[in-house]
Amino acid sequence: MARSKEFEENVVLDKAMKLFWAQGYEKTSLTDLVEHMGIHRRSLYDTFGDKHTLFLKAMDRFHDKVSSELTAEVKRSKTAAEALQFIFSFMIYGEENSPSGCLMVNSAVELAMRDADVDSKSTESFTLSEQLLKDIILWGQEEGEFTSEYDAGELAEHLHTVCVGLRVMTRTSIPKEKLYGIANLSIKLLDK
Repeated sequence: MARSKEFEENVVLDKAMKLFWAQGYEKTSLTDLVEHMGIHRRSLYDTFGDKHTLFLKAMDRFHDKVSSELTAEVKRSKTAAEALQFIFSFMIYGEENSPSGCLMVNSAVELAMRDADVDSKSTESFTLSEQLLKDIILWGQEEGEFTSEYDAGELAEHLHTVCVGLRVMTRTSIPKEKLYGIANLSIKLLDK
């Protein structure tokens, strides 16, 4: 008779995601994963496959969670500038009880040059982030908040690059106040 699973997949996947996020792919061993996830090695393989497959699933989980949170908050924003403020605050301060930085950015830096799957997932995530920023910029341009002197797509590419840089810098000892100043200037440059 087959044993039933004694864990909720998303709960243990979240644990793996946070461990990969904090330590990176290379520094995270299978033993680390089993201990941190609180499951047996056999259960890890049966449910998630090998370490690489688990990592890709953790990347998907991260993207889905962050994307839904950002999209929901943007929809609640009263102005485009308020939406951008939220996004930049999220990039700098992250989520409570989560590692600093961004799993997608960290993974791209660590692995994208030699892992086509990671490159594909990172690039797709970056493209969707740029689209969200473009939608916010178009909203601000239509409402007269932001300059229309530049193409919304080009401005989104620029802001996304700033966001990625901020996510990298949050993993250092650079004061958050400095990062917030960079974010505020980036938003101010869009003013009409």
